[in-house]
Amino acid sequence: MSTELQEMTVDDVSEQLVVMELANESYGVDIGAVNTIIRMQEVTAIPRAPSFVEGVINLRGSIIPVIDLRKRFGLPLKDVTKASRIVVVEAQGLMIGMVVDAVVETLRLPASAIEPPSPVVSSVDSAYVRGVGKQENRLVILVDLDKVLTEKDAESLAKTEKISNKEAVKAA
Repeated sequence: MSTELQEMTVDDVSEQLVVMELANESYGVDIGAVNTIIRMQEVTAIPRAPSFVEGVINLRGSIIPVIDLRKRFGLPLKDVTKASRIVVVEAQGLMIGMVVDAVVETLRLPASAIEPPSPVVSSVDSAYVRGVGKQENRLVILVDLDKVLTEKDAESLAKTEKISNKEAVKAA
């Protein structure tokens, strides 16, 4: 191990995040989990999917399930705008697209600026929060991607993805 790494203190450890906006709040996900960020495109609906699942998209030949984070977090719905994006991430071992109001920036937060979620806060979306980052005059809610989908949700979406990929191969 290099001397430089050995000399790092806890305060030197940081997280790099992709910061997204949802309902005028800043949400962050680990940049390492982000595969790509794309403009909104047509999403094909999936029959009998959970209410927060918008459908699927074809991304470079792969069928990707798309979820609406506003619906998942119990936030008020909003129409898609020019700033809306689909952030493709890995969650529960599955590539999924998340519809967000906007992608704002990438940000490096020192570990000392991140606190665990308060047990006092009991909002609907608190189950999906792994911490809160403090940066100057704002807070960034850190999303726990593995909790955005339950294991059951992930299994259901994985089956849908496999079926959609088989249908795409048959149509080709």
